[in-house]
Amino acid sequence: MTITAETGLCAVIGHPVGHSLSPAMHNAAFRAAGLNFVYLAFDVTDVAACLNGMRALPSFRGLSVTIPHKMAVMPHLDEVTPMARLVGCVNTVTNQGGRLIGSVTDGAGTLRAFAAAEVQLQGQRILFLGAGGAVRAVAYAMALHAAPHCITILGRTPGKVRTLAEDLRRDASVPIATGCLADDLTGSLASHDIIIQGTPVGMHGHDEGSSPVPGNLLRPEHVIFDMVYRPRLTPLLKNAVRAGCRTIPGSDMLLHQAIIQFETWTDLPAPVDAMRDALDLALNQGL
Repeated sequence: MTITAETGLCAVIGHPVGHSLSPAMHNAAFRAAGLNFVYLAFDVTDVAACLNGMRALPSFRGLSVTIPHKMAVMPHLDEVTPMARLVGCVNTVTNQGGRLIGSVTDGAGTLRAFAAAEVQLQGQRILFLGAGGAVRAVAYAMALHAAPHCITILGRTPGKVRTLAEDLRRDASVPIATGCLADDLTGSLASHDIIIQGTPVGMHGHDEGSSPVPGNLLRPEHVIFDMVYRPRLTPLLKNAVRAGCRTIPGSDMLLHQAIIQFETWTDLPAPVDAMRDALDLALNQGL
């Protein structure tokens, strides 16, 4: 591909796992929008050199950033959005006339996924399972923009849980509680409305076939969101459907964060149906 003023390049850098899903969505979106853009995957080891190359190519419009580079890119950017600064990582880089702007779309994408599912967050009691980077992004978005009644974080690593809780208390006015995933799960499930599963349990190749929540603890009043998107219907979601819960799959978060990336890079409304169809096809084909 020759990069000119009439064309655009976007890419994903980081761990190669999952790279097929983002190109599928974004390239379908570019075709549907009539844009002469292409989205490619690169296994980058020299982050600084990669970003310098982005500056040197005016039509290199955007990057998706995955593990292990989400934090490593930050010192090399010209600007980082306030939310990305709070979360402590970047998953999106936008080239604005040679200035590289870092942002994070996971939290905002999850808010859109809940809105699309017509699930109300305001005034709800939200329980997070896990305290990793994705949970941090979503917890910040919900604490700052969704006005929940309270947030509880249960995890397996006390230090990570404590750090996330302290940061949220500093930056948001929502009551924050913490606990141990092994010891406090049963009681917490009984007192919360929305359950957000942010651990790797149930993921393809990682405790596949397992659920972090026993099925008998779920009740129809629960809304269950599992961040795991491969498999699309995780053991937790299967149990939740059987229990009569409303469910939101992790693929919805993946879709909506990509929609925000598209809009950020192009200043155009995203062709949502084309992106959803491409993601469904890629997941069904096991890509």
